[in-house]
Amino acid sequence: MKILFYDTKKYDRESFDKIIPEYKDIQIEYAEEDISERTAKYAKGYDAICAFVSSDVSEKVLKILKECGVKLVLMRCAGYNNVDVGAAKKYGITVLRVPGYSPEAVAEHAMALALASNRHIHKAYIKVRENNFSLVGLTGINFYGKIAGIIGTGKIGAAMCRICRGFGMKVMAYDIYKNPDLNFVEYTDLDTVLEKSDLISLHCPLTDDSYHMINKKTIKKMKDNVVLVNTSRGALIDTQDLIQGIREHKFHSVGLDVYEEETKNVFENREDDILETSITSRLLSFPNVIVTSHQAFLTEEALEAISYTTLENAKSFEMGNLIENNVVK
Repeated sequence: MKILFYDTKKYDRESFDKIIPEYKDIQIEYAEEDISERTAKYAKGYDAICAFVSSDVSEKVLKILKECGVKLVLMRCAGYNNVDVGAAKKYGITVLRVPGYSPEAVAEHAMALALASNRHIHKAYIKVRENNFSLVGLTGINFYGKIAGIIGTGKIGAAMCRICRGFGMKVMAYDIYKNPDLNFVEYTDLDTVLEKSDLISLHCPLTDDSYHMINKKTIKKMKDNVVLVNTSRGALIDTQDLIQGIREHKFHSVGLDVYEEETKNVFENREDDILETSITSRLLSFPNVIVTSHQAFLTEEALEAISYTTLENAKSFEMGNLIENNVVK
């Protein structure tokens, strides 16, 4: 099987090159450009392509892939809201993903954002580098004894629940399905989680129902001085409403690894670019907001798991085996 990897970075190549010798029947080549209507034609002569979380796997792209003879799209990530699953089914293209690579990696980054934004580590780092040892503007809040509200308790949300419990927090959660392994978590409705939590962390998929679940109305229900963290999908939060809430001093701090207009920014160096909108700039202008570049997954362990699962998906497809990771039903 020949696979063309789109949108690859140094860490992608290092991770996959390390294990590809174990897969003698798979040949991979890397492209730095992401897949698009323009670059999809590069896949001619390949059996499969591999894309990532912000790749354009729309119907137009899938149609070109079909014409190129591609039978398989490998997503080296868990999310696939950027894939037109209906079009993939129409064109007979299988789409396989990596549903669980390292939930602890993402959960640990979520807590890192909560801690760093809460204790203003980003500001303190810059101040001390300039020989400014003043403590003004650096006051945080204790997490110990407070309430953590976890929205979504799948593998990543469950890992976040355990981390919060380790900090001595009471853990409340909202999810349609209760996780039986979380016997220390108090499950309740969304409004109660929003109203009582001192720390709110989002760990749910992006669907029609969850789109902009954090908005003007739900922000108003939150406690004043709340800490909000999002490591899931940017569109879970209405960014304009979030900015208004920050301006109204609703939040103690906000930590974002994802945000609505991140698509063109993710994993790219845009130091010399003029950004298309001012939303990202406005978020970065607030002293109590930390934004990272969709890096919650980025640990050595997670990269290794992504590599193995992706190539195992390809191997199983080639052998005609039934694969649970198929998103095209």
